This record gives sequence, C-alpha cells and structure tokens, in this order.
Amino acid sequence: MANTETAEARRSSRLWDGPTRLVHWALVILIAFAWWSAEEGKMDWHRLAGYAVVGLLVFRLIWGFAGSTSARFASFVKGPAATLAYLKTLPSRARSDMPGHNPLGAWSVLAILATLIAQVVTGLFAVDVDAIEAGPLSDRVDFDTGRLFAKWHHWSFWALETLVVLHLAAIAFYLVYKRANLVRPMVTGRQAFSQDPRLSFAPLWRAALAAVVAAAVAWWVSRGLRL
Repeated sequence: MANTETAEARRSSRLWDGPTRLVHWALVILIAFAWWSAEEGKMDWHRLAGYAVVGLLVFRLIWGFAGSTSARFASFVKGPAATLAYLKTLPSRARSDMPGHNPLGAWSVLAILATLIAQVVTGLFAVDVDAIEAGPLSDRVDFDTGRLFAKWHHWSFWALETLVVLHLAAIAFYLVYKRANLVRPMVTGRQAFSQDPRLSFAPLWRAALAAVVAAAVAWWVSRGLRL
C-alpha cells in the first residue's frame, strides 16, 4: 500500500528541453560515427563528424548559460561539500527528487565536455605520420608538434572511452539499485517527481540563435579559422 501511495503521489513533470536532448543524442551518434570513420580510414567523414561535434559543443556551452534551468551549469554544478554529501546518500535505495543532474553526475558531465573539447582541439592540429591527413589548423604548427597533437588526440579519446564506460555504469547502477531510469527522461523530456520542480524553459528563439552561432563557429573552424 505504501508503494502504491508513493507511486500515486509522484507526478510527471517536464525536465529536459528539446535542445538539450537533441545535443545529447547527437553527440552519442557523432562520437560513435567519428570512431568508426577513423577506424575505417574514412577521414573526410571523420573531419565532418568533428566539425559537427564542434558545433554541438559550442551550442551546449552557450545553452549552459542561456538555456533552460535544468541545462544551466549554475543550476547543477555544485562544490565539493555538496558533492561529498550526495556521495553519502548513494547506499540508500531511496529515489531522489533532484531535478536534473545530481552533484556527482554534474562533474561527470563537465568531465565529458572537457574531454570532448580536448578531442576536437587536438584533432584540429593533428597530422598523420605521412603528413597526408591533417586537421585544418595543422599548418599553424610544425610537423613534430602536429604529431604530438595526434598523440594527444588518441589519448583524449581513451579518456573519453573511460568516461563513457563510467557513465553507462552509473546509469545501470541507478536503474538496478536506485530503481531510477535516467535514460527515459532524456528521451521523453519528462520525469516523475513528488512535487513540481518549478523549472523555467528557454524560448525556442534563443535556441535558434545559439544554433546559428554554433554553426558559424563550426564553419569557421572547418575553414581553418579563415574567412
């Protein structure tokens, strides 16, 4: 009876806006595609995927300051004390009513974004061993430096793989142990709460403006920062 009453007390509310969800899943697809294209030696496609990732990252950074409440860094990035306090609650199987990323998940998001930025930046300057394939900014550095950037590009991808595995493990932990499905809200945009989370959502014109800026930056990068 208690479980039934608890379930009935929870109401579905809007959590993630469309732009946040679109960027999330687009990054998932593009990262996988970029890995596959590199493995298959299809470097033209690999570069295109990289430029698309640049645009998505620029958009996500803008959206982290100008987007909806749940997307803003200020709303979910907490300090060490709050993160430690949240860590102490992990053994409990009680579901959290926290709207959006918890303090631990917030640092995971920042780590993934930072690693992706490292990925695209190092890729822009990277040169292959034969100096045939190169990033659009590789002419700004000498060959040895370009090769060093190529190594950093590989290393940052290994770091990204580790973070993705940890991310998936966390999703599995919350699903199995906490009985909280973190994937569904990122698909539907909605989550059940015991009370209204009172979130505000940015207008679509702001998302459109951010998308234009992000696309312009990605195009500029693809041109080697030349007009």
